[in-house]
Amino acid sequence: MLSFPKRVTVVEVGPRDGLQSLGKWIDTDRKVAMIDRLSDAGFPVIEATSFTHPRVVPMLRDAEEVMARIRRRPGTVYRALVPNKRGALRAVETAADEILGLMTVSARYLAKNQNMTLDEVIAAGGDCHRVAEQAGRAFIMALGMSFFCPYEGVIPQESTLGCVARLRNLGVRRFYLAASTGMEDPRHVNELFRRAFDRFPDCDFGFHVHEKMGLATANLVAALDAGATMVEGSICGVGGGIAFPGGAGSVGNLPSEDIVHFLNEMGIETGIETKAAMAAARDVAAIAGIPAASRLATVGTRQDIMRLGEDAPAAHPR
Repeated sequence: MLSFPKRVTVVEVGPRDGLQSLGKWIDTDRKVAMIDRLSDAGFPVIEATSFTHPRVVPMLRDAEEVMARIRRRPGTVYRALVPNKRGALRAVETAADEILGLMTVSARYLAKNQNMTLDEVIAAGGDCHRVAEQAGRAFIMALGMSFFCPYEGVIPQESTLGCVARLRNLGVRRFYLAASTGMEDPRHVNELFRRAFDRFPDCDFGFHVHEKMGLATANLVAALDAGATMVEGSICGVGGGIAFPGGAGSVGNLPSEDIVHFLNEMGIETGIETKAAMAAARDVAAIAGIPAASRLATVGTRQDIMRLGEDAPAAHPR
């Protein structure tokens, strides 16, 4: 029998992960409006921006201004991604509540796309953690390609757990295991999370989920059943782009509004009303000029379907 947590924290990454890979410039006013709207909807953690070098991520070159101008909702954590010590030092000069480090478990992906080794990215993660700790900020580390890499295939579980162990030795205690490609399977997800919780009982593990093969929701269930209580999604499903082999198609984030709806329908507390998440998605879509690519936007809730049934009974009942 599946076992689910009583409460799950739905983390909104659209303003960073989404806009970073959108492919068009969203001006600072609209970024701020987007984050403020997500705050109003009640998201408890919002990944607001990235302190990556502007040449690398030009879409978020206004990181300091965004962090200075957003309207802060009491109780909401405003997070910033940092790739290295220099980015972390920039981030802690702002009012970022939480710092997110990022690496990929796949050595081949690192070599192809970042020209770095696994040793180098783990050392960089340790540097970022120390900067955050010295500044009194929370820190969490995301492990991309924790399950599958388009260049290496299925990632051995010991490879991911080995990275966790090395980062834990550097002081990190909070992690995301990221399904970065949408090619992951539920059994693998469940087993890896169970092993992580068993081996590192003093650590916390959340799940970053991508959609590509129709397995995202199944993978989410697998992670929750294994004990994950933090899930990352992106409003309207925006973003999620990774350096994927040419011709392989796009990889998307799972829409936050669908995650909220999914969890609420199962009786798992999120602190976010489904209607509030859907309304925020529609408003953000208008602000950023993007489609609201979610099931909730196109299908609606159970109540919506029942209202349709009351107005127009099915012509061909089965």
